[in-house]
Amino acid sequence: HLLSSCVLVLLVGHIKMASTGPAMLKWAQAASRGFAAAASGGPGRKVAILGAAGGIGQPLSMLMKMNAQVSELSLYDIAGTPGVAADVSHINTKAQAKGFDKEGLAEALRGCDLVIIPAGVPRKPGMTRDDLFKINAGIVRDLVEGVGKHCPGAVLNIISNPVNSTVPIAAEQLKKMGVYDKRKVMGVTTLDVVRAKTFYAEKNGLDVASVDVPVVGGHAGVTILPLFSQATPKVSMAADVLDALTKRTQEGGTEVVQAKAGKGSATLSMAYAAALFADSCLRGLNGTPVVECTYVESTITDAPFFASKVKLSTEGVDKVYDLGSLSDYEKEGLKAMMPELLASIEKGVQFIKSA
Repeated sequence: HLLSSCVLVLLVGHIKMASTGPAMLKWAQAASRGFAAAASGGPGRKVAILGAAGGIGQPLSMLMKMNAQVSELSLYDIAGTPGVAADVSHINTKAQAKGFDKEGLAEALRGCDLVIIPAGVPRKPGMTRDDLFKINAGIVRDLVEGVGKHCPGAVLNIISNPVNSTVPIAAEQLKKMGVYDKRKVMGVTTLDVVRAKTFYAEKNGLDVASVDVPVVGGHAGVTILPLFSQATPKVSMAADVLDALTKRTQEGGTEVVQAKAGKGSATLSMAYAAALFADSCLRGLNGTPVVECTYVESTITDAPFFASKVKLSTEGVDKVYDLGSLSDYEKEGLKAMMPELLASIEKGVQFIKSA
């Protein structure tokens, strides 16, 4: 599965096979499992990253430049973007990178197939997601308004936190403009999946490349619910171990914020996860359906937006899957998350309706 591929294999597609020995050949063959090697024969896509000069945006720009499905890469931020674009443009892959700042949003977006939004401020020690909301809500609204004007048919990948609220903000803004398509607005929760797989594999001595763990709900604290009962390979864990793994997945972001001691949040792992999810969206657009977890408009629970497995296809979200069989522990987790998730969604909706 592409979520278990290592970013390092992305580089392999650009090494000349004729000059490799047996070890290098084996490494190069592994590239077929990496997202840079995927669907290289499909149509090239224009991808925009809004917030490209930030802590997530810069490594994400590099990773998307390395994706063989990308032919044009538009990098937008309020400052510093031409430098990021010049830097990544030297990478010897086919995507043509251009940088835009301040007044260049329209040109950056025009003709885009996929728009990724990591823009906004990162979380710092002591900062709540409510603090983030006050700053990032307006940023997301304004950028999504640009998408609605200049590329209303694009698939939207929203990273800006708090995702539980910013995705409803995006949906309401597009509704206000008459261009909302629920199949194309997605909150990126892939980092929760990446963390759950990593922690589960480490704890149980498994090869992480063979592990899959669905993660449902939202993208903040208790609203993140890893379904370890549905993990593969299946490992029976004691109740205290299961609880500890669940809580570590839920607080993975805080773990990084504290470890960076006020100097940032999860940027590298988030960029990796965002690149994986963007790749899946591009595969879907290019006719190869992919199943991923993402936060979308949904009717599978009482929450109008919810993260679960979906099928990504040529028009974005083709199908939203139900939760399947849950353990008693997971049923309690689902019940516990709902008040916070519903409140976060309503907060995002009201931000646009009251504007």
